Amino acid sequence: MAKRKKKHEEHIDETWLIPYSDLLTLLLALFIVLFAASSVDAKKFSQLAGSFNAALNGGVSVLDFPSPVEPINSEEQSLMKPGGNEQVVDKTKYEQQMKYLQETEKLDQLKKQLDSYLKENNLTGKLHTKVTDEGLLITIMDNALFASGSAKVKPEARNLAAEISKLLEPDGRRVTVSGHTDNVPIRNSRFESNWHLSSARAMNFMTILLENKKLDPSKFSARAFGEFQPVASNKTNDGRATNRRVEVAILRNFEKNSQITK
Repeated sequence: MAKRKKKHEEHIDETWLIPYSDLLTLLLALFIVLFAASSVDAKKFSQLAGSFNAALNGGVSVLDFPSPVEPINSEEQSLMKPGGNEQVVDKTKYEQQMKYLQETEKLDQLKKQLDSYLKENNLTGKLHTKVTDEGLLITIMDNALFASGSAKVKPEARNLAAEISKLLEPDGRRVTVSGHTDNVPIRNSRFESNWHLSSARAMNFMTILLENKKLDPSKFSARAFGEFQPVASNKTNDGRATNRRVEVAILRNFEKNSQITK
């Protein structure tokens, strides 16, 4: 009896699985690349690349190239954060405000030094000092410096000018010297108006201040206001006497609103 030949079992063709697995691998690599490229965290990108390389058993990875995304420094990151700009501005304002307060302390010290000199020389009734938002304001009554209707500084007033000039030496602040009059018209051989009188008085007193060679003339300026900036009523003798004055303003370097002035 003839033997029956055994039929070989047919195997399913599985060769398509190899390119399919390669395709999945490439898709996974593409996904990781896109994810890493969209991230600004270079450290996370490196970790993902390392993990993928390990999964490929040390083979060459499509991720073995420099990241196209440059790392962002900490300063830029702080500005990208919500409220980052506000934090930087707030810090700057705080620092400038602290400088303003420190400057106020220095001006207070100058005021105390000058007040002590005035008390020792019985000049408290003719000269006043005040620290303002603009700086240290020194107000000198005109009769402490000039004769009536004159712009020539009295000899005894030179000592006062010398003392004030010493206070201006250390830090070289900007200084303005302003002349003011009352509203009584003046017209004589030397001055045509109160404008001319107030201008001459401011210039002459500033000139004496600058006899101190330690001072920088470029920091000084003279101004004339005539009768147009009164601080008291011109209807009384006392009021008019108060308005006739010279003001020396030692100006701040830092304003109250935290902006630097130069």
